Amino acid sequence: MTSSTLVGDLAFGLGGIHAWAMATAAVIAASCALVGTLLVVRRMSLVGDAISHAVLPGIAVAVLAGGRPGGPLVFLGAVAAAMLTVWLTQGLRAAGGLTEDAGAGVVFTTLFAIGVVLVGLAPPGTHLDAACVLYGELAFLPFDTISIAGQPVPRAFVAGATVLAGLVAAAVATWKLQVFTAFDPAGARMAGIPVAAVTTGLLAATAVATVASFDAVGAVLVVAMLVAPAAAAELLTRRLHRMVVVAMALGAVAACVGYLAAWRLHTSAAGMIAVVLGLEYAAAAALTPDDGLAARLIGRVRLAWRVAREDRLATVWRAEEAGNRAAARPQTPHEAVVVRWLEFTGHLLRDGSSWRLSPAGRREAENVVRSHRLWEAWLGRHADLPLDHLHPPAEWVEHHLGAEMRERLEADMDERAADPHGREIPPEA
Repeated sequence: MTSSTLVGDLAFGLGGIHAWAMATAAVIAASCALVGTLLVVRRMSLVGDAISHAVLPGIAVAVLAGGRPGGPLVFLGAVAAAMLTVWLTQGLRAAGGLTEDAGAGVVFTTLFAIGVVLVGLAPPGTHLDAACVLYGELAFLPFDTISIAGQPVPRAFVAGATVLAGLVAAAVATWKLQVFTAFDPAGARMAGIPVAAVTTGLLAATAVATVASFDAVGAVLVVAMLVAPAAAAELLTRRLHRMVVVAMALGAVAACVGYLAAWRLHTSAAGMIAVVLGLEYAAAAALTPDDGLAARLIGRVRLAWRVAREDRLATVWRAEEAGNRAAARPQTPHEAVVVRWLEFTGHLLRDGSSWRLSPAGRREAENVVRSHRLWEAWLGRHADLPLDHLHPPAEWVEHHLGAEMRERLEADMDERAADPHGREIPPEA
């Protein structure tokens, strides 16, 4: 790097350096998220991990042969190493009987180790540094610039933006092929689509994104950029094209937030970006509208509350049936809370020291009791259970039977009017 280039870089100012570093990390993360989405939906995440590590010897050999990091020779070396990884994995599976994940684990760790050895054996002055190769150094990338329209622009940003544009163009051009191959490879083969060529193209794109990421996050943490944004996006949307956009956005946001956090905490930018990606996935897993942790927790709480309400209404109905309203009084603080709520919503009416059902509460209670007794009658007829074994399963099912199922049970019972205990089955409210 010349002194004039360094002076031009320093002219960026501190804010400009941070802005270029975040912009570089963002385009790199978006590139990895784009190819990572296709890897995730094809359940090839481990292959992406293998490629991200196994391209190291290809890069090392290319640099030792005179190539510049990010140049065409390094790109060809990385692609060759990626294809070698795939070929060796398939060879071990066919010849040695190893499963695909075990074969990939053997191949990529071996090739990665060879790459680390080659980096360590590189002569002084070679553009290879073990620490940068393994962990990247995002903070120094803005100082290596090229001139564009008379303005110094970080070389890594130009390379990353070029790779992102190329990957987006390739994805648009082959989108239908990628989707068909991802979700129905057998059908794609029958339709004449060259599935092997499409897969090879995806692996080559993964190698390209990986090479572009080496300077920023290194070989170890690039897998986080490949997998984490796509995995989080898969939880948030069910349409593949939306998944790609969401994954790229999550990757770019994590890159910027992770860099700023690393700068404030004086720690590794690559490591902090990976941490933010992990937090994004955790947030997606917790907040997914359909089956996230929060949604499931809310669903369980709502179900428990509904069951408590219906149980209390059924208890009051049975107490009125037996002529003993005192039995409807709440026995625990939790039951007291439920009673207060039912009184507030108009399902229960206070009657002296006890409560009675309102018309709305009576309709709901009769449906619960009807479900319970119809199910007891059905079990008593078809399951051949003792009478004292009928109540527990009916008590659970009574909260899950709809009107249609109650009608079917009643028809099967020949419109029986009483349960096995001789108690009247209420009519449909």
